Amino acid sequence: MKILKIQALRGPNIWSVQRKKLIQMRLDLEEMEQFPTNKIEGFRERIEAMFPTMIEHRCSEGTRGGFFSRIERGTWMGHVIEHIALEIQTLAGMETGFGRTRETKTPGIYNVVFSYTEENVGMFAAESSVAIAEALIAGTEYDVEGDIQKMREIRERVRLGPSTGSIVDEAVARDIPWIRLGTNSLVQLGYGVNQMRFQATITCKTSSIAVDIACNKEQTKKMLDLASIPVANGGICVDEEDLEATIKKIGYPIVIKPLDGNHGKGASINVVTWEDAVAGLEYAQKYSRRVIVEKFITGFDFRVLVIDNKLVAAAKREPAHVVGNGKDTIQSLIEETNKDPRRGYGHENVLTQIDVDRDTLDLLEKLNYTVDSVPKNGEIVYLKSTANLSTGGTSIDVTDMMHPENIFLCERISRVIGLDICGVDIMAENLTQPLKENGGCILEVNAAPGFRMHLAPSEGLPRNVAAPVIDMLYPPGKPSRIPIIAVTGTNGKTTTTRLLAHIVKNNGYKVGFTTSDGIYVQNHMMEKGDTTGPLSAEYILKDPTVEFAVLETARGGILRSGLGFSRCDIAIITNIQEDHLGLADIHTLDDLARVKATVVRSVKKDGWAILNAEDEQCLKIANELSCNIAYFSMDENNPKVQQFAKEGKVVAVYENGYITIKKGEWKIRVERATHVPLTLGGKAKFMIANALAATLAAYLQGFKTEDISLSLQTFIPSAAQTPGRMNIFEFKKFKVLIDFAHNPSGYKGVEEYLTSVEATKKIGIIAGVGDRRDEDIRECATIAARMFDHIIIRQEKYLRGRTEEEIIGLIMEGINASGRTVTHEIIAKEVEAIKHAINSAQDGTFITALSDVVTNAIDIVQEYLDKENEDGNI
Repeated sequence: MKILKIQALRGPNIWSVQRKKLIQMRLDLEEMEQFPTNKIEGFRERIEAMFPTMIEHRCSEGTRGGFFSRIERGTWMGHVIEHIALEIQTLAGMETGFGRTRETKTPGIYNVVFSYTEENVGMFAAESSVAIAEALIAGTEYDVEGDIQKMREIRERVRLGPSTGSIVDEAVARDIPWIRLGTNSLVQLGYGVNQMRFQATITCKTSSIAVDIACNKEQTKKMLDLASIPVANGGICVDEEDLEATIKKIGYPIVIKPLDGNHGKGASINVVTWEDAVAGLEYAQKYSRRVIVEKFITGFDFRVLVIDNKLVAAAKREPAHVVGNGKDTIQSLIEETNKDPRRGYGHENVLTQIDVDRDTLDLLEKLNYTVDSVPKNGEIVYLKSTANLSTGGTSIDVTDMMHPENIFLCERISRVIGLDICGVDIMAENLTQPLKENGGCILEVNAAPGFRMHLAPSEGLPRNVAAPVIDMLYPPGKPSRIPIIAVTGTNGKTTTTRLLAHIVKNNGYKVGFTTSDGIYVQNHMMEKGDTTGPLSAEYILKDPTVEFAVLETARGGILRSGLGFSRCDIAIITNIQEDHLGLADIHTLDDLARVKATVVRSVKKDGWAILNAEDEQCLKIANELSCNIAYFSMDENNPKVQQFAKEGKVVAVYENGYITIKKGEWKIRVERATHVPLTLGGKAKFMIANALAATLAAYLQGFKTEDISLSLQTFIPSAAQTPGRMNIFEFKKFKVLIDFAHNPSGYKGVEEYLTSVEATKKIGIIAGVGDRRDEDIRECATIAARMFDHIIIRQEKYLRGRTEEEIIGLIMEGINASGRTVTHEIIAKEVEAIKHAINSAQDGTFITALSDVVTNAIDIVQEYLDKENEDGNI
């Protein structure tokens, strides 16, 4: 078997709008296409022995063991690989269960689709599942556990930490969108101007001064002391002389830790001799030159969490330890403790496995123990000097046991230091008594405190400490999203997007929009190029100045990665025509419609899908939608439009020369088409259709019809405003039209316009694109022959695997099929073709360049026009 391609889908996609995280693997079964599982001797027994837990895979049978039944009866290897990919992720601690396997139009080649929790793990699972399947087929050994451990390691390297993940999960539960910024734990919640950011448990509301104070243990201690908050006596040391002076002042036992340390790194506790103190100083100085030395306070280690100046959780922490039984060694006891199902690799479970490190060996040495020592029955042997969960420590929730005075104290500490999310470390016998009574004190105040001990304590009530973070970032009434209008279709997407962005901007919003020529924020081009995919959409949604997004959404990006947004308010399908067929398993109009439908299926429940009532595929798509639907049509008498009007629903129609909104029996004439510059005096019918779609979207968004009308009148088509969309350049004696038309439907739109154009001669410059079907290239040429008197064929770009001769041959076949006698010539380079047409133009000539690289064509024509304006001739 051969993997042809593996890609990660990250947003709503053709397989599922709800399940956004999917791996799609294109797999060639090769000879295994002839061998379903019932023809492979012993396959059922081998897979069941390797994955006994697959008994839970119900598959299409809908019963326990359903998948094994399918294997017994016979199923193809793509389906088996889908289930293996899901199972090995689950065994690695990432439970996920959605999968689909479908054969493509090419026999033996399948799309194997399955869900993932971490993208890199999902990609690895795809490759691993194929290798496992091949081993099962051959009956050879395979180290599945090795792959599962590798997946765990990948997950720990790339996943969000438990604190960050809990905040994201809480945001998702509240329908707040999120975007990971980079590969670390920096996360954006919300879109555009309504975004908030956080990293670990530092938020965009966290004071940088407060973080600096918390990171400076000496400064923290001074501020707390001045605020009458109990702290441990001690001082700062940089050498042995300082250390000796501090010990003389506070006496033994002491704690030594780096001034700028975290997670307990470099700390030594309960130091009682000068030799150990010197060693502790040296150890701490590996992390920080300045070292804090404090009196060792006996008692228990507590962590109190304060968010937005309110106490939300408290936990008693205990360092990693084992309890002797008088028989087993410390190493054996550690191994037995690590068998606890609650302990896992990294952060995968409630508790972390205990590792033996330098800290462990130092602590054992102080007890005259090694890992091979056998502690007495009931003896507690501490293996870490700090109680961090990441080093194997445990936590017990004590939130409900805190004395009110201690709650007041901790909330006051958060204000004294100024932290919005504040972890207070306390050493005391208990928290049920005020600290001033039991002699407890504040050890540290932490910025970015971990949440794990509160989210999943080893004992006691779990606390949803992420909820108050979201409450703080998004208090009731604060929106997290911005309005999104997504535009898709075969032709007219870019023009409709730009017109909508113009309407939105005129209504006072700071608008960001994406098109096939660039990314724009408030009409400023930020990035140039075809920017109609998910990364470009995300670019707009990440921009903190954008209040409203209008996103052109093309098929390529949907197929590669899915949509770049979780849902939209309004989605438009302009039309679905034959284009790009034969690529990426999209062979028919139904296939193409399935891709385009992804956009309207992502509309929120109370949002609107705007569909072309004259397009059969749009009418089919309407049947599967659960949101509101509105139609636009160039024909007021369209049956679907009339049906909707009778039902009192909203439609947009072109009637009696007007762009009109119909609501039931009422008509709201927005503007006469001839007054809308985009329609070229009402002659460009397809532009009227684009204006109808944009007008309907704007109306449903809530904009006033008079404001929409003004925007329609002030949207002037030009090379700057609508590059490559019916750009007309008027020379003294002739005219040049540049348009991006590149498929039969686009050519027909230009043909319809040219019927209303008077000219002594109509010259067309055309080309074929290599990745189109033969019949599409021929049909475009046939249409060209109908609308032009002379054709210039040029062919220099986008051969995409074909030869120039092959494409030109198809163009000639199309021209000959028109039945018209049309002169033609071949000029390979587009630049030379346009120059030749302009230089040979006579009075009244109308030149049309149907260009796939509009910027080049526009620049050439503009250069000639500028020259004519400067010196009066070309």
